[in-house]
Amino acid sequence: MKENMLCTKTHEYALELENNKFEIGITDYAIEQLGDIVFIELPEVDTEFAKNEVFSTIESVKAASEIYMPISGKVIEINEAIVDSPELLNDEAYADKWLVKIETEANQVELADLMDYSDYIEEVK
Repeated sequence: MKENMLCTKTHEYALELENNKFEIGITDYAIEQLGDIVFIELPEVDTEFAKNEVFSTIESVKAASEIYMPISGKVIEINEAIVDSPELLNDEAYADKWLVKIETEANQVELADLMDYSDYIEEVK
């Protein structure tokens, strides 16, 4: 995980890229808790989501879980490799574990309740 990512209490993250674009995914902790991931459903490009709205469903051998958008925005790219091979999320050597990239007009108020990665790690210990 990257130190400059912001995390939610429900284990999603937002990583700022550039020009109001963010990479959205789930944390390593969430991946560990899910166990072997067997399916993931991601939204279509150009779909808009409000903060805390469900944008994805992920299934593991243990359970199905909903994934929430940590900040509002419009999907500009989905991680096709993850859709085609969701088990890549469990592969520690696989680096591109993001789910979607969004473009957002989110302001600092919307980002304020997200935790720095280091605070998130303390929270889940």
